[in-house]
Amino acid sequence: MTREITGWHVLGVFVLAFSIIIAVNVTLAVQAVRTFPGLEVKNSYVASQTFDADRDAQVGLNWDVSATLQGSELALFVAQDGQPIAPIVEDATFGRATSVARDQTPDFRFEDGALRAPVVGGDGNWNLRVKLRAEDGTLFQQRVIVKVLP
Repeated sequence: MTREITGWHVLGVFVLAFSIIIAVNVTLAVQAVRTFPGLEVKNSYVASQTFDADRDAQVGLNWDVSATLQGSELALFVAQDGQPIAPIVEDATFGRATSVARDQTPDFRFEDGALRAPVVGGDGNWNLRVKLRAEDGTLFQQRVIVKVLP
């Protein structure tokens, strides 16, 4: 014995389907807003006024910067003309790319040609946002993608 599909059945299926879609969208929107790390600069117009000069000075340093994470040791390699250097670390934040919940401030020491610091890491995508000061006073700031080593 088969039952006849009525308009109420079709309406129920549509309401249920759209309710699921709306619930998923609301959940994703709430999670996106809750985990957003925030602003990069307070006033983008003011920051833009010196952007070109700051970038040219930073490029003029001719620094090659990279970072690795092996176990619980973060290593920041800064080389000028192929030679490792130890610039002043003004600010450093180690964390995930999309969340500030596990951000850490590493305490670097210069050892074996790199700035090294103990951190709590693990697999996945990690970033290191650094502000370094050169001997001549030039500020170098960059977001470095950390390569996780086995």
